[in-house]
Amino acid sequence: MEKNLELPDLLRLIDERSVAFRAAVAAAPSLDAQVPTCPGWTLFDLVKHLGGGDRFWAAIAGAGPADAPPAEAVEERAALEVPREREALLAWLDASTQLLLGALREAGPESGCWTWWPASQSPQTTGGVARHRVQETGVHTYDAELAGGAAQPLPVEVALDGVEEFLFTVCGTPSAWPHKPTAFDFHSAEGRSWRLRVDGDGARTARIPAPTAETGEDLEAAGASVHGTASELVLYLYDRIQADSLRVDGDAGLLDLLRAWEPEEK
Repeated sequence: MEKNLELPDLLRLIDERSVAFRAAVAAAPSLDAQVPTCPGWTLFDLVKHLGGGDRFWAAIAGAGPADAPPAEAVEERAALEVPREREALLAWLDASTQLLLGALREAGPESGCWTWWPASQSPQTTGGVARHRVQETGVHTYDAELAGGAAQPLPVEVALDGVEEFLFTVCGTPSAWPHKPTAFDFHSAEGRSWRLRVDGDGARTARIPAPTAETGEDLEAAGASVHGTASELVLYLYDRIQADSLRVDGDAGLLDLLRAWEPEEK
């Protein structure tokens, strides 16, 4: 079983994706360019969102264990003002990322902190925050590239961890699945697979063996199985591409039920 990425790798990936994000913003024809995958947002709005998020989570990481995010951080994010000129905006964004990286590095991976995912399978730690910020930055880099007309797949290292991070963090819940119990399998072309089980006890994910000619029949069949590259799976989970961009075996309608499900407790 492959291990999860450790903090130095997570910080490296946040930094690498942030550099790619800034490059996409620098190359875009205008900060007023529309972001197709974030309806109603311009590229400027996306930069403000990502940089504001970096600063918000930096404050959370620095605050330690808490039942809520620091009030000052919430107020600052609500009243956030950023430069309108592109070069100054990019410098502000770089500074925002460095604040986040510094806060996460200083706290270390095991420090407790507030998160919005207490009922999930992901820990309420700065390591959990770092792992999620890799994905926030990676997916928004795709958004920024798309706004400029040349989106690239997520790097394999980011995407492979991203499928599991999404399933553990966003899908994990103790709230009862309101339909017949079932399972969803996600198979990446890079050779890693996961099963999301949903039933009266909620939703939980685990890694499973990748299907092969020898092992493909060993596992009880899932209600729906989704196959694609790791990047495609992440982009599907974050609603950037549709299921028809992937190969779906089984009952594709179950994916619509999963998408529409809003658990009472997250």
